Amino acid sequence: MPRYAQLVIGPAGSGKSTYCSKLATHCETIKRQVQVINLDPAAENFDYPVHADVRDLIQVDDAMEDTSLNFGPNGGLVFCMEYLANNFDWLHEQLDEHEDDFFLFDCPGQIELYTHIPVMKQLVGKLQSWDFRVCAVFLLDAQFLVDAAKFVSGSLTALSTMVNLEIPHINILTKMDLLNKSAKKHIDRYLEPELSTLLLEEFQDEEFGPKFQSLNKAMAQLLDDFSLVHFVPLDYSDEENINDVLIQIDMTIQYGEDMEPKEMRDPIEPDGDEDPGGVDSGYD
Repeated sequence: MPRYAQLVIGPAGSGKSTYCSKLATHCETIKRQVQVINLDPAAENFDYPVHADVRDLIQVDDAMEDTSLNFGPNGGLVFCMEYLANNFDWLHEQLDEHEDDFFLFDCPGQIELYTHIPVMKQLVGKLQSWDFRVCAVFLLDAQFLVDAAKFVSGSLTALSTMVNLEIPHINILTKMDLLNKSAKKHIDRYLEPELSTLLLEEFQDEEFGPKFQSLNKAMAQLLDDFSLVHFVPLDYSDEENINDVLIQIDMTIQYGEDMEPKEMRDPIEPDGDEDPGGVDSGYD
């Protein structure tokens, strides 16, 4: 029977740990078992129970303090993830300790891990070989989308990640609950965008040179041609919104389709002295 995994990814500060915490709390509320796995060797604090932690295997400080390696923070993090890739047996043991079938992987925020360094794709391949159905949940801070140029940048990153990992992929705008009403209305235009139109509105010829215009037009055309990058807004103050996002992810990875249906109990046959509902009528 397959198991299921969300790879929670995205730029640093996009709210990956908060997402894991909120989703774990929501699953607890709806009586659904979920385990959270920390894959960030530079993480410090969690407000959710961690059932497996890559820092038990290696920490980014270990790589940075090794004088023979002489890594900085970014190089140290990449080294730690490559070390994990060489020790996937450790991760397999951690996952096999739990009988639950649904896991959240809280991943690092270094974006090159998802766009061109192969370690996360190797992780996906391993999980699939262990009979996991894997979905990438790419988070982007809604406050980042203050103009079309930043939206194009975030969308290109999401598309690059999608193409590199080659798994079901959902893009989510986080921190919607931190926006005021006018900002939320501004965000709405990016949920189902026509980027070419947006860029024409944002950038006027008198403000920017023709080369800049051509570059943005080409990037917008690329995203429109693929027609794959769409964002789902997530407001943590709205439980119904959290549930809608979870349902969308479940549909993506076909969660629950292999579960055995529960057997129905045989109906209770009413006695002669009882009414059809099985309750004594009280009449002679």
